[in-house]
Amino acid sequence: MTILLVILLVVSSLGVIASVLLQSGHSAGLSGAITGAGESIFGKKKGLDELLTKVSTVFAVLFLLSNLAMALLYK
Repeated sequence: MTILLVILLVVSSLGVIASVLLQSGHSAGLSGAITGAGESIFGKKKGLDELLTKVSTVFAVLFLLSNLAMALLYK
């Protein structure tokens, strides 16, 4: 059981790191605020960014649940 949780923890942490690093960066500053507001209103976020957002959310949930399970197991 412990080995399975450790493997799940390692895979989910690497998945979170990879999916966050593969996402496109958002511009900072005034020009980023102007274009970012337009993209959020008109919904230009499609394709790979949307997929990577969902994948990183799934990996983050798996990471948190595996950490919680490890903490409860070793309590």
